[in-house]
Amino acid sequence: MAKGSSGRLVIEIDPNLKQELYQALGDEGLNLKQWFLRNVSDFLDNRTQPELPLFNDMEYSKEANS
Repeated sequence: MAKGSSGRLVIEIDPNLKQELYQALGDEGLNLKQWFLRNVSDFLDNRTQPELPLFNDMEYSKEANS
């Protein structure tokens, strides 16, 4: 798929799937742009792996030696 510099995305999907998607979005009170932007935001926000909590070295040493 070509990647242009405009803000437009063009994808080709099965017409039946497209109709089903539009129906489901309409049932939820959404349009395709709203749904897409929400899902893009969620996807990008969740791409990075969460950081693990850091242990205080002294606390960790005490627990390891117990």
